[in-house]
Amino acid sequence: MKVTVVGGGPGGLYFALLTKKAQPGWDIQVIEQNRNDDTFGFGVVFSDDTLEEFLSRDPETYEKIRDHFAYWDDIAIHFKGEEVRCAGNGFCGTSRFTLLKILHERCAELDVKLVFTERVEPAELKVRYADSDIIVAADGINSAIRDHFADAFKPSITVKSNRFCWMGSTRPMDEFNYFFRMTDHGIICAHTYQYQADASTWVFEMDEACWSGHGFEEFDEEGSRDKLEAIFADELRGHSLLLNRSNWRNFPRIFCENWYHDNIVILGDAKASAHFSIGSGTKLAMECGIALSDAVLEHGEQSIEAAFKAYDDERRTPCQIIQHNADVSLAWFEHMNRSWDMDPMQFSMVVMCRAKSITYDNLILRDPSYVEKVDTAWYERYYRETGVDVRQSRPTPMFTPFKLREMEIPNRVVMSPMAQYSADEHGNLTDWHFVHYTSHALGGMGMIHCEMTCPSPDARITRGCPGLWNDEHEAQWKRIVDFIHANSDAKFCMQIGHAGRKGSTQLGWEEMDYPIAVADQNWPLVSASPIQYFEGKSAVPAELDRSGMDRIRDDFVQAAERAARAGCDMLELHCAHGYLLASFLSPLTNRRTDEYGGPVENRLRFPLEVFNGVRAVWPQERPMSVRVSATDWKEGGLSEEDFLAIAQAFHDAGCDLIDVSAGQTVPDQQPVYGRMFQAQFAEAVRNVPKIATMAVGNITAAAQVNTILHTRRADLVALARPHLWDPYFTRRAAASYGTMVGHWPPQYLSGRDQAYREQEKAHDTALELQRKARPTRHVKTLPMAAE
Repeated sequence: MKVTVVGGGPGGLYFALLTKKAQPGWDIQVIEQNRNDDTFGFGVVFSDDTLEEFLSRDPETYEKIRDHFAYWDDIAIHFKGEEVRCAGNGFCGTSRFTLLKILHERCAELDVKLVFTERVEPAELKVRYADSDIIVAADGINSAIRDHFADAFKPSITVKSNRFCWMGSTRPMDEFNYFFRMTDHGIICAHTYQYQADASTWVFEMDEACWSGHGFEEFDEEGSRDKLEAIFADELRGHSLLLNRSNWRNFPRIFCENWYHDNIVILGDAKASAHFSIGSGTKLAMECGIALSDAVLEHGEQSIEAAFKAYDDERRTPCQIIQHNADVSLAWFEHMNRSWDMDPMQFSMVVMCRAKSITYDNLILRDPSYVEKVDTAWYERYYRETGVDVRQSRPTPMFTPFKLREMEIPNRVVMSPMAQYSADEHGNLTDWHFVHYTSHALGGMGMIHCEMTCPSPDARITRGCPGLWNDEHEAQWKRIVDFIHANSDAKFCMQIGHAGRKGSTQLGWEEMDYPIAVADQNWPLVSASPIQYFEGKSAVPAELDRSGMDRIRDDFVQAAERAARAGCDMLELHCAHGYLLASFLSPLTNRRTDEYGGPVENRLRFPLEVFNGVRAVWPQERPMSVRVSATDWKEGGLSEEDFLAIAQAFHDAGCDLIDVSAGQTVPDQQPVYGRMFQAQFAEAVRNVPKIATMAVGNITAAAQVNTILHTRRADLVALARPHLWDPYFTRRAAASYGTMVGHWPPQYLSGRDQAYREQEKAHDTALELQRKARPTRHVKTLPMAAE
């Protein structure tokens, strides 16, 4: 078997040496266009977990790396003249030059052929290496091979907005430091860490306006260094900055749809790039090198394609997770000005949790004293803002009350609206609804949002959707609300909405969003514009005219009056997910040429008419919220500018809370899923116009709730599916944190006491197991350079 690796970066070299170690008889060569002593950049970063993998794969390489790395446990955030530290992170840095030298030496020991200063033209690749069974394209982030075979690899490349450059310094440090500096032109962040005894990496990052304002485009490397040395003089402590091709760049976000073509397989930054802010570029390349080696060794002699497929199967999901975390981290750095008004402790929490992979509970395990300080700052801030003193009880943020107008919610956990499709054909509630809502209310959440309830028969999504258009409906909802108020301290929010073009469809567990199968059971649809939901399959809605607008507005108004008489604590207007009011807001579904179409101000006109009509009859002491889709997940849909304008317009009209969801506007959307994947949109509303928000979307754990609240991504946190299988999610979380808050029905008090005893024992056991499971600290002390 002959293998040619094009590109001599860490990923390709590690693949080569691991494969050669397992198959000494194979002919493996690495072709590198640079000299063997060339390297660009300064240090690279590995986590404890990655070091464990290196140890298990090739102890010889691991020991050599271990002899040369600088280890740190703390992350220090420097903000507004204060330093905040969080311990227990476990990373090491080493010189990129040293790492490459170690890998070169190990390859030579194993008889991997290394060829330097040889450039490979992609058009000649298959001819030049026609005798190679496998060609590994590991030629970096600017991969010429990937670009030449773009039709096969199908790369997507997005150039991000921030400017950055890599420099080094002789300043020593025994922690990873983030230095945030406000300048006359904006914020500059220096990401810094030591990688050998006398050198540290400094990555400077800023937005385009800051970069232009400082005139960096007019400077060469030396000029940029001089300016940055002046700006960060205090942080450098008299040490100079070092250069090595320290050019200003914009980060290219790369991911390839296909990872192999014929006998060519792509590796490292050539196939997927991860932003430097989570320190995973080299880690990602080397871990993919491990997986590719495993796959080739297991399948290569039988089937090259099977080997490549096994590599893809093994690494695609982990790569996407790492890249998603890096994308979220990158996005925060693009908007770090949105957090600048925070106090140092809260800002540090945002920095630590920015990628959403680290949560409140992770930090308790890493550094309990840090979390105690962060909590203390949160309670102090909460006391200043609300006058409510929880500084002694310390209930964690999720168990603090939240007030909107005269309604006080006992904690920050909300049961998200979830369609039950269980009403009868006339919109009447059934026993299912009574059991569903009242049993969940006993679970301890602060507020329950009911499913979208319709103000008229033709406003329904399905024949199983509940209504609020007659006295019977009103009485049925009142029975539920009265029970909840009598037996819990949960608040109840009535969500009202009109399905629009997504109406007259089958139940959620049937063929969702498709018309009712029995044709004569369907009803006429209306929307902002006459556009089918499913082209050729859904009914064409009528474009809503003025008389229709008046009728529907009045339907909403009477429903709001009924919800008030039923005792609902809050009212939410559904303007998301492609339903009627959302169809006016999105440019994908609003093609009107009258005063209700075109710019966002016009698209807002009818939804605001409905909101104003409802707000006028809804009791002034009770709050109202609006659910909106922050994005349509499709090009040409809602922009962030649109979304923030929509939130501001509703707020100005008297909306107290923006319930931030996303998508479901069009069937060909392309959402980017992940943990807490919509929290970023709630965060934008909370931090730009500074409007109270509720976050929703794949939030599954109490740790995530506390993280969202601590980092000011939202004021309330809604969970949907977790409440379906665990109505007692909130009580379980309270017991796990040792927080004795909230009303318990007297019938359940003995169960409460047992729950707290058992949770305390389980919590102690889990902490001990987690501590034992933590990876070994790979510490080998390096001498520190003198200040």
